Amino acid sequence: MAFSFFKPSKARSSPSDLVKAIRESLLALDTKTVAKAREEAEKNILSMRQMLTGDGEAEPNQEQISQIALEICKEGVLSLFVHKLPSLGWDARKDIVHCWCILLRQQVGSGYCCVEYIENHLELLDFLVVCYNNKEIALNCGNMLRECIKYPTLAKYLLESTSFELFFKYVELPNFDIASDALATFKDLLTKHETAVSQFLSSHYEQRMLFQFFELYEKLLTSTNYVTRRQSLKFLSEFLLETPNSQIMKRYIIEVRYLKIMMALLKDSSKNIQICAFHIFKVFVANPNKPREIIEVLANNHAELLMLLHCLPTSRSEDEQLEEERDLVIKEIESLSHPSQAAI
Repeated sequence: MAFSFFKPSKARSSPSDLVKAIRESLLALDTKTVAKAREEAEKNILSMRQMLTGDGEAEPNQEQISQIALEICKEGVLSLFVHKLPSLGWDARKDIVHCWCILLRQQVGSGYCCVEYIENHLELLDFLVVCYNNKEIALNCGNMLRECIKYPTLAKYLLESTSFELFFKYVELPNFDIASDALATFKDLLTKHETAVSQFLSSHYEQRMLFQFFELYEKLLTSTNYVTRRQSLKFLSEFLLETPNSQIMKRYIIEVRYLKIMMALLKDSSKNIQICAFHIFKVFVANPNKPREIIEVLANNHAELLMLLHCLPTSRSEDEQLEEERDLVIKEIESLSHPSQAAI
């Protein structure tokens, strides 16, 4: 009698069968046998992850991966991943996020079928954004959103949707991890596709919408939350000085209300915030085409501003450059405080 010391290889489902099994088990989460359905769904999701990434015994097969991507879209399972996420356990949610990122990157033929699926079901993006309200799945959804934002069409939709305004609320959530994740997603949304973002903000500025971008952003800069204040100020400084955003920056620095915000932040108790505020404040002062209103504010507040600037803290790494810039700003404000200069 012959014995084998090797375990027989485990039969693996075809991509089509596996996707159908995942669909059925996710749909079954709505039934009375939810515990059993959840166990089955999580087992199927793990099988999918192993098929996409390998299971330690077999390497992933690119043909199977492409087939899974196609079947996932055909069966509408990508939508189920999003909507059923709250019903799954921690490990299964983590597996779905991992699979989501892999699937969106799969190019099948000349296109990305999963990205195209989301383009035709844009409500999925809105659902993912709203999930920042659910602390159980907020971080999972944040990862899924950031993967979506890598694709210009999906990022453009989020920028133009009403969901975009929710980020101004989410970055101030009391849960630090969730607020930080929302800020990371918000930053990706504004930096991954610079031209599209610049066009979006320019459009907002022209339309003078009630809840336009900088009016909402002002709430972050004046937040009582130190982390929100510092991170939003740091990001604004970097954003305005990016070349594609030069026109936006020119519009920003002619608004008195934004100058006053920077002047207030120069008095913040945090040294880091003072320095970040200075890097934006200096652009208002250095602008060779300052409007009369800007000149008047700088001239009328010159005494306090000069005192703040002379007391501006510096770090060793930027002492020399910061001091040079500060001296130039001081000189400009002093010249504006002279009646004959201020009237120009």
